[in-house]
Amino acid sequence: MTLATLENVLQPALKDGYAVAGLVTLGWEDMRAYVEAAEGLGVPVILQAGPSCRAHTPLPVLGAMFRHLAEAASVPVVAHLDHGYTREECTTALDCGFTSIMFDGSREPLERNIELTAEIAKIAHAAGASCEGEVGFVGYAEGEASTGTDPREAARFAAETGVDAMAISVGNVHLQQDASDGLDEARIAEIEAVTDVPLVIHGGSGVPRQQRQNLARNTSICKFNIGTELRMAFGKSLRGVMMANPDAFDRVEILKQTHLPLVEAAQDVLRSIRGEETEL
Repeated sequence: MTLATLENVLQPALKDGYAVAGLVTLGWEDMRAYVEAAEGLGVPVILQAGPSCRAHTPLPVLGAMFRHLAEAASVPVVAHLDHGYTREECTTALDCGFTSIMFDGSREPLERNIELTAEIAKIAHAAGASCEGEVGFVGYAEGEASTGTDPREAARFAAETGVDAMAISVGNVHLQQDASDGLDEARIAEIEAVTDVPLVIHGGSGVPRQQRQNLARNTSICKFNIGTELRMAFGKSLRGVMMANPDAFDRVEILKQTHLPLVEAAQDVLRSIRGEETEL
């Protein structure tokens, strides 16, 4: 069994200069493909259940699926709750076997965010799990605007919450379909100068690939969350299958044909954030 916590996989990444992928899952088809992709490259992977995933599939089912995959995997697999907004949601995830939770208090004032996140981190640690928090606010493409992370607030947040990883807002945006002009590296440097916790980039699909590698290799950014990029790859594959077989109706047979393209897309993502000079 290679079920791991966030701390288990991020501390080696911080020490050795690479990043780990937090891959946003929506169902069995993608989470299975992501683990196979990680095994093929011999790298750890973080399976993430975000709000849209949880709206479709109950937490107990997701926890069981994540743990089932981890038990048979040859690489470390983290069962991670992404964007948990309430104490109840986070504790339910822990009860369902998740090994890591991201509590998102980023819409709250700083003092309240610190208070709530510290409480959840304490609960997670007591359960043998890890906790990620967010300071600043990472916005959404065509939605809520971002509020950049203040380095002074980041220093307080890291010191007072006890989180194992800290998500920051440095030009990254959720649900971005195309690569942006890149992240604010000066702000990243200011944040890592006053903290020693592994840093996390949400909205990693919008970060140019060369910058992903450079940041993984040379900064405290140890986790890139990738969702949109892989959802687009799955959608493209599924459309291709249906266009080639317009009379197809058996869901299992249809989805089988999307598996290899999704494994390949996930491996491409995993390579893009390792921070290595050559492919794995």
